[in-house]
Amino acid sequence: MVKLMSDRRTWVVALVLVFLAALLMVTPPTREVSAASNCTYYSNASRTTVVGRFGLDCCNNPVAWGKKTKYAVCGGCFPCTPPPQ
Repeated sequence: MVKLMSDRRTWVVALVLVFLAALLMVTPPTREVSAASNCTYYSNASRTTVVGRFGLDCCNNPVAWGKKTKYAVCGGCFPCTPPPQ
């Protein structure tokens, strides 16, 4: 009887571990987008020419191109690149 109980317990533990591993693979970790860290930088105070963008898009992809200047507008969400299908 002890051998049967040991085998059953081993199977239950194995099944629980397989279930947890599958659950971790199906649900990837998420990062919250901080809108305040998304900044668009402009060439001058008139804000007509964009010279850079830094932060995360709405799909949590990093956006980092151009240069940073003192003329910036921060907040909001950059469009996803590439857009979701």
